[in-house]
Amino acid sequence: MGQASRPKPLELGVASLASSTAASLATAMESPTKHPQSPESPSSYHTTHQKPSTEGENVKTNPSDLIVSDDSFRPATMTTAKASSLGYPTMDTFHDESMTSRSSSDDLEKNMAPILVHKQLGADVVEKSTMESTTPSGGRQTADASYRSSWQISVPPENIPKLPIKRDRRIWRGIRHNFVTVYQRLFAICFIANMIAFVMLLVQKRHSKPWGPDRGDVATAAATNVLAAFLIRQENVINSLYAICCATPWWFPLRIRRSIAKLYHFGGVHSGCAVSATVWFILFTALITKDYASGNFNQPGVMAVTYILLALFLAICVFAIPKFRVVSHNTFEAVHRFAGWVAVGLFWVLILLVSKATSEAPGADSLGITVVKSPAFWILLVITFFTILPWLRLRKVEAFPEVLSNHAIRIHFKYMKIGPILGIRISDNPLKEWHAFASIPASDGQSFSLIVSDAGDWTKKQITNPAHAYWVRGIPITGVLRMAIVFRRVVLVTTGSGIGPVLSMLVSHPMPCRLLWSTPSPEKTYGANIMESVSKADPDAMIIDTRASGRPDVVALAYHLYVQSNAEAVFCISNPSLTRKVVYGMESRGIPAYGPIWDS
Repeated sequence: MGQASRPKPLELGVASLASSTAASLATAMESPTKHPQSPESPSSYHTTHQKPSTEGENVKTNPSDLIVSDDSFRPATMTTAKASSLGYPTMDTFHDESMTSRSSSDDLEKNMAPILVHKQLGADVVEKSTMESTTPSGGRQTADASYRSSWQISVPPENIPKLPIKRDRRIWRGIRHNFVTVYQRLFAICFIANMIAFVMLLVQKRHSKPWGPDRGDVATAAATNVLAAFLIRQENVINSLYAICCATPWWFPLRIRRSIAKLYHFGGVHSGCAVSATVWFILFTALITKDYASGNFNQPGVMAVTYILLALFLAICVFAIPKFRVVSHNTFEAVHRFAGWVAVGLFWVLILLVSKATSEAPGADSLGITVVKSPAFWILLVITFFTILPWLRLRKVEAFPEVLSNHAIRIHFKYMKIGPILGIRISDNPLKEWHAFASIPASDGQSFSLIVSDAGDWTKKQITNPAHAYWVRGIPITGVLRMAIVFRRVVLVTTGSGIGPVLSMLVSHPMPCRLLWSTPSPEKTYGANIMESVSKADPDAMIIDTRASGRPDVVALAYHLYVQSNAEAVFCISNPSLTRKVVYGMESRGIPAYGPIWDS
């Protein structure tokens, strides 16, 4: 396993860190050109800010005006004792995983936590728009006023274009968009092609003695489908497919580009091949059972292994049924992983046992030659390699949590460079469960972050008790939003922490777009830095506070932005129910729409 790079520890404790941070801020104010503002950098100051003067006029102020003047909260005067009493890391406690990053002081948490996190990540300049500045009279005023000019909480407009009538008849729409999606079509293609070969083989060999197809051919067919199911889920294969499809030029007709953008339905190939492999293996089991019953194949060990493998195949298929998968995702994941591992191991045992039995026949090749001549051997070799490969990249890396609110946390990493629109899987128990999140690259190109919101027991634990290290494996995987770049202009619809994947795209690959973000109390939940990043991505972003104005008609608003911006497609990143609703609402009216599906 590779060793993750570690950020330089705090050599002189938090007091030294705070002093150096203040010095960095001073340097930045003296030489602003040394730190050019980048649209993807949520942690860099604007060169100047607008704030109300005492006469009511707007005057330009330096970032130093936003630094807290109260000694109890000034970074430069923060001592190790003060930091320790408030729960912030010192030289002795920084690597203590039992310590959380949350302060007992709300004010200091807002002001100091981002400074500590970003300084540990190597940032020279830190932005925190919720810091307080002092007025000439000594009173406090929030710096939010100077930032709110760059974003605005929207109220759903009353006069929006009426949604056009849905195309086709209701029955056909239901069939097309619910039962004949790209996922189902890919599944059908794989499965029907296999069944045609299945029937043809049985018909051709109906008069053979012993009856039925060659057992080795059937085993090869099963192994080939297992290999296809494995490869379509392999990280390098997925990233390569996205790279090829994203090279589609804009001069291609929209009809072709909208079809190519459905790439993320590749899960249909995975499930179609997996089910086909199970059918082939059922035939293999039936054939050797017949041989064993007739006395032509007296190998009880092969029979035992075959029936165990068949049981594993069936268990994997049953627990992968969408309804079972939704009810107990952890069970599905455990069965898929551990049953899959056991099945690969038993396949090796089966090949060796069958090859040994074949080599004992008069005039047969030796065991080694028989194994090497078997196509299933080489197929299984590739399957084993790709099964092990992600776990060879398993490592534990340092994390720098930044609690945004009691509903969301932003976790920073600096163990690798991250590419555009990629997601990573993290875990605190690598054998139990993994969770995928979109990465947001930092402006330095050396670090990245991800946003986790309260969506269950595991995510809530990360917010209430932030960890300082996580397990990661494999390589980052390209996400659905990557396909947005095949369109000239898009509308991005998201809710809650779905803003993370959206920022992952817009920060690393800015493009013409309109953004609709609907979430409760966005600034309070996700912080001013996220709000600034959203504003930089789309200065006219429609940010709706559902706590204040209620839940909007997202489909109508998405259509409104689509018409207003003359976009070519709509992408939705939200919960499964709303994503399906938006995609159906657009597609049924002839508008290209995309969003993650249950198996993407």
